[in-house]
This record gives sequence, structure tokens and C-alpha cells, in this order.
Amino acid sequence: MNKIDIIIVDDHMLFSQALHGLISNYDEFNVIKVLNHGKELVNYFSEENKHPHIVLMDIKMPQMNGIEATQWLKDNHPTIKVLALSMECDEVTILQMLRAGAKGYLLKDIHPKILHHALLEVHANGFYYTENVTNTLLNSVGILNSKSSVTLKERELEFLKLTCSERTYKEIADVMCLSPKTVENYREALFEKLNAKTRIGLVLYAIKEKIVIL
Repeated sequence: MNKIDIIIVDDHMLFSQALHGLISNYDEFNVIKVLNHGKELVNYFSEENKHPHIVLMDIKMPQMNGIEATQWLKDNHPTIKVLALSMECDEVTILQMLRAGAKGYLLKDIHPKILHHALLEVHANGFYYTENVTNTLLNSVGILNSKSSVTLKERELEFLKLTCSERTYKEIADVMCLSPKTVENYREALFEKLNAKTRIGLVLYAIKEKIVIL
């Protein structure tokens, strides 16, 4: 069986080595390199011919962080899938990673079985977003339990697409030529329709339903 090649990018040596050992015990995977930051990843691709199928990417790293490195991969090697693995769980960071091209976002305190399943899903299906990672992430991605048959009005779709950008709600209101209060009403209406709790929930719904492609 051909194994799925993995590169780990994380500046915490103890964690990355432990992760290397864990993934090496999975029959389907082969860790071909452990790197300390995004700049080392860029150098690897300029020097080595063996490219991975998946990159497990930390976010806070020196020289070139995970968001920058993910964007670089998206621009230069778009077929390689990035799975974020981080302690960062705030909306802004998650949104930035998704927009940079990450195909999934996991927190570092997940169970090894979830990591195993996520790697398989990313390789087979191209993405992995789940409500089961941690309670913190659950609050952001509860949307994935919603029904896909929800009908959205034209202006709701416009708002949803703009929500997937890095614009603030005030900036979205300006683009849509609406008052901030009206935009808040759109947001609350979509929260209710889609069973979402946060902006990240709206973004993940838009990705899942291919309303936007980040």
C-alpha cells in the first residue's frame, strides 16, 4: 500500500517529535520531514523533490508563521493539503487560516483517534471540519449540523460571502450600502437559520455548501 506522506511544521521540538512518533504508528502515513517554521518549509520545497500529500501546520512560529506558510503553499503548490494543528482557537486566527487555504483546523489537545481520522478525511475528501475537536471549537462549528436545504435570500447570500472576507461588520455594511444595525439583523437571521453561533460557523457553512471557495 502506498503511504500518505506527511510533513510536520511546528517550532516546539518536544511536541513535533511526539507527533512524529504518533503518526508513524499509523499504517497509512509516513512522516517525511519535521520542520521548525514556514521558512524551512519554503526551503524544503526548493531543495527536495519528494513532496508531501499533507502538511500539518502550526500557526505561531518564528520567521514565517503558519498563515503565511499556508498561503505560500496555496499559491505555489495548491494540490498539497494543509491541516492546521494549533493551540489558537480565536475566530480571527481560524478565519485567517481558512482563507489562507487550510483544509481543516484542529486543536492540539485532540484525541489521537480524531487526528488519525482527520488526516484520512483530508486526504480522501479534501477537507475536515468537525464539531468534535474541543468544546471551544464546537462553539464555532456547530453549523455543520445544520441542514443544507436552507434557502437563503439574495441579500443574505451577499452578506454571507462578505462575511468570509476579513472585512469588519461595519465595512460589510458600507459595501452593502446598509446601516450597521441592518447588517446585525442579517447576521442574527443567519445565525438562527443556520444554527450558527459565531462568524466562523457562517464561514464553514459557506465553505461546506461551496458558496465560497477560499
